[in-house]
Amino acid sequence: MFLLLIILGVAAFFRLWQLNTIPPGLYPDVAINGNDALDSIKTGDFKLFYAENNGREGLMMWLIAFSFSIFGASVWSIKIVAAIIGIATVLGLYLLTKELFNKNVALLSSFFLAVSFWHNDFSRFGFRAILVPFVLVFSFYFLFKGFRLQKIRDFIFSGIFFGLGFYTYTSFRMAALILPLVLIPYWLIYRKQNLQKKFLLFVSCFLFFVFIVALPIGLYFLQHPQDFMSRMTGVSIFSQANPLLAFGKSLIVHLGMFNFYGDANWRHNFPGSPQLIWPVGILFLIGIALAIKRLGQGFKNKDHSLLITPVFLLSWLSAMLLPGILTIEGVPHALRTIGAIPPAYIFAGLGGWKVFQLLSQNTKNKRMLIFACFFFLFAIGLAGFNQYFVKWAQNPNTEGAFTKNFAEIGYYLNSLPKNIQKYVIVNEGGVPVPFPNGLPMPAQTPIFIERAKFGEPRSIYLLPGDLNKINPAKETIIVPMKPDDKIFNELKLKFPQGKIIKQNDILIYGIKQ
Repeated sequence: MFLLLIILGVAAFFRLWQLNTIPPGLYPDVAINGNDALDSIKTGDFKLFYAENNGREGLMMWLIAFSFSIFGASVWSIKIVAAIIGIATVLGLYLLTKELFNKNVALLSSFFLAVSFWHNDFSRFGFRAILVPFVLVFSFYFLFKGFRLQKIRDFIFSGIFFGLGFYTYTSFRMAALILPLVLIPYWLIYRKQNLQKKFLLFVSCFLFFVFIVALPIGLYFLQHPQDFMSRMTGVSIFSQANPLLAFGKSLIVHLGMFNFYGDANWRHNFPGSPQLIWPVGILFLIGIALAIKRLGQGFKNKDHSLLITPVFLLSWLSAMLLPGILTIEGVPHALRTIGAIPPAYIFAGLGGWKVFQLLSQNTKNKRMLIFACFFFLFAIGLAGFNQYFVKWAQNPNTEGAFTKNFAEIGYYLNSLPKNIQKYVIVNEGGVPVPFPNGLPMPAQTPIFIERAKFGEPRSIYLLPGDLNKINPAKETIIVPMKPDDKIFNELKLKFPQGKIIKQNDILIYGIKQ
């Protein structure tokens, strides 16, 4: 218990330290979650599915709204939701891995997850995808615990968590592929013990609660089938001229992302770095080899109990890589494959424990071995800290990836007196969203920052073609979301009394009456 508390403390430190400033800014895809949460609080309409911005399942917006009700609306209040979910996932991984193996494998797996760049990154900025590992580890924990203890309540909890998964992120749907490969080995074991009725009762209970919890969003998708696929259609390998070739390429790069070349997107990764730091990546491969070996032993000895864990973990890893493998944009894609994080670290923990056992059998000085192992884990943690908080967080590219400049515009607008007329020119491209008035997504960031302080935006947001709607009846500032000489020249012609001013590294056009 003491070691688990230390690991949870490490996980909390990695996910909470400087949360207000790292990552910087507020990415529009996260800002719209905040705006939708504010709208839901205001109207009382907590949607199952928020169709804007290529569609988003509702659970994250509900949690953000709950956070706002406690802490008030702010960027930090969005981030803290993901951070708490991330910390809870570390606990869930420990519980699940202990259920599958033993306490030692569980401690290693949860520690590797606690200091993981991959999981820590998504635990700190508000994407709804961070919910996927969370619901998976707890759903499978209660499922395996239920089969071990044969308690109905565990199957109820498992079904609730799995059902909630359909309200998290599109890639969760692939988790349905894992279930048959978990249940079939248990069916064979229960049948051998003449416990078929008990097995059917347990599975029926689990599936009933999955069905009940997932039913509302299932009915929504039946009524709105266009929302079911949302963005996935446009980036699918099946949209390519040669889908088989696209599949092969995507498969290779996703299999290689753990140890060779990871996601190149600054929001998702330190570009190009493997998703697993190299020592953990080696342990991950050892863990997979051990699982395959145990799988072979199970088939050879016709021992179904040996099949359960390796089949489960290998199917989990494979199924949750599919959302990335079946797409062609930005591969390898750390976000779409976020559901593969837990089995990856379970394999690493399994490999780490096996290496420790081998060293222990061949080492006389046990104290020195223990010291070396703790030094190794400390080095892994230090490397994870350095990669995220130093190399990545302090890199100028990270500010750009999280559109820090959009947030700075929002904070600048908030600093202005109420009597100044404010216009924002949304000259950044992006998916148009209904609020406000079909403007591109980038506008969501300064809009949220204004709403967080004042309840509603005090500024008027316009497209570049709508400069004629500017009516400077009093002192006015006009802020293009990115510097644009063409816009400034048009403003000079329309309002020659104004001038270009630089405020907090933001170029504005100021008009004084």
